[in-house]
Amino acid sequence: MTDPTTGLTSLADLTARQLMAGYGKGDFSPVEAVRAVLERAAAVQPRINAFVRVDTEAALAGAEASTARWLAGEPLGLLDGVPVSVKDAIPVAGGPTLRGSTAPPGPGPWDVDAPAVARLREHGAVFVGKTTLPEFGWKAVTDSALSGITRNPHDPDRTAGGSSGGSAAAVAAGAAPLSLGTDGGGSVRIPASFCGVVGLKPTYGRVPLFPPSPFGSLAHLGPLARDAADTALLLDVISGADWRDWSAHERAEPVSPGLAEGVKGLRIAYSPSFGGQVAVRPEVAAAVRAAVTRLAGLGAYVEEADPDFADPVAAFHTLWFTGAARVVGRLPSERRAALEPGLREIAEQGARYTALDYLAALDVRAALGHRMARFHRAHDLLVTPTLPITAFEAGAEVPKGSGLRRWTGWTPFTYPFNMTSQPALTVPVGTDSAGLPIGLQLVAARHRDDLVLRAAYALEG
Repeated sequence: MTDPTTGLTSLADLTARQLMAGYGKGDFSPVEAVRAVLERAAAVQPRINAFVRVDTEAALAGAEASTARWLAGEPLGLLDGVPVSVKDAIPVAGGPTLRGSTAPPGPGPWDVDAPAVARLREHGAVFVGKTTLPEFGWKAVTDSALSGITRNPHDPDRTAGGSSGGSAAAVAAGAAPLSLGTDGGGSVRIPASFCGVVGLKPTYGRVPLFPPSPFGSLAHLGPLARDAADTALLLDVISGADWRDWSAHERAEPVSPGLAEGVKGLRIAYSPSFGGQVAVRPEVAAAVRAAVTRLAGLGAYVEEADPDFADPVAAFHTLWFTGAARVVGRLPSERRAALEPGLREIAEQGARYTALDYLAALDVRAALGHRMARFHRAHDLLVTPTLPITAFEAGAEVPKGSGLRRWTGWTPFTYPFNMTSQPALTVPVGTDSAGLPIGLQLVAARHRDDLVLRAAYALEG
């Protein structure tokens, strides 16, 4: 039955901000909203397989506590009673973190929250479950021996992307309006683009990480949501220092208050193909170009300009594959044979790199960071397609018939900005002829997370 006020069919379809407003007015309670989300999760799980586990009992207990706080007029914070899911690479106290692997997680007691989870708990968020990822998050699609294949809510025959594929699919399907993901080469932005939601890789250090990633400072933790305003809200909650992460920024100004400032006067560089280096599918190119035209119509100064760097994939592979070697090297030797073959392959390659190879890759990374810092002296934002394609068949690392070997072959717009530590966000800007979402990527200078969110918010308006 459709709600005459919202025009929606379920509380599961409301944004976090709509839920908070409804709680405040007494239109409905956190218990009602969380029940609706749990019902949606149960309904969509057989079709899309977004969850490793759904914590029904704990979620309802959290919802009841939140409802009591609202009735007493004492909500905890910015997200009291809002359902949230968490990628199962991020610790949540009360259960194991499996990281997409069948390797035993250890004996527990599993009593530590990651910093971002602790912030959410402080603000009263309700945790509904842990979402799927590939084994140790090694690739940009989501399937594993542990949980099987995670599928796209828009077409279950297609991939949800990865490695935060479960989080993106859950948000897109209404199984919690907010989710936490990690992004080491595009792992928030890729599935968000494929599933038609907003995904942000914040400036490195804005959101603290613990435990540290074996992939080092390539790895960021970021929000996924249905729109830019919810993304900004979640970012504000999880940002700021934590003593457990020595690299975390001491302070982070909230971004939500400035969302509506718009793009008027911003200098935007539009790079449709990184100077012809990337073959972009025509439907993707057209949707992104139309969105760029909208930005110009909103008062931005737009010019076609490329950041003009060579594809850093070889250096990225050195950094990524050595991280994989670090992951695998921590496992007992008898367990390594059970790893996914692709992960085992890149780990073996990573183990062959020398310290000099690694330092050479860091030199490439530093040069790329310098180039982008200079680029942003002339341009407030860089706009690209998030991906050159839309979602392909589920269960494959690369599109069939593409001739590609690794996932980095079809993600050329995402991993460079993990190397530079910049904020990068994907926002949906349409669909292709098959009804599959198309994403536009916004990139800003380090510490200007506010700009990518302002531009995304403007595009949604």
